[in-house]
Amino acid sequence: MTTPGRPPSPFASDGGGANLADILERVLDKGVVIAGDIRINLLDIELLTIKLRLVVASVERAQEMGIDWWRHDPALSSHARRDALANENEELRRRLAELEERTA
Repeated sequence: MTTPGRPPSPFASDGGGANLADILERVLDKGVVIAGDIRINLLDIELLTIKLRLVVASVERAQEMGIDWWRHDPALSSHARRDALANENEELRRRLAELEERTA
C-alpha cells in the first residue's frame, strides 16, 4: 500500500514478493557461505592476510554439512563444560598420584 508522495516500502507484503521471514527461512534452509580475503602488502611484501569465512545456516543444515563445533565448545555447551571439567579433574588426579609416588 502506498500513499501519495511516499515511496513503497521494500518490506510491504503485497503478495508479489517474499517478506523478510520467507527470505530468512530460505537462507537458513539452504545455507549461505560468504568468503573473502584481505591482504595488506607493502612493496610486494605481504604484511598481513586475513581470511574471512562466514556460514549462515540452520543448526540442522550445519550438521548436515559436518559443522558442529558448538557441541565441543565449553562456552556454548553445558555437556562440553562437564567433559572439560571431568578431563581436568582426571589430569589433576593423575598428577597428584605421580607426586605422591615420588614422595613415598
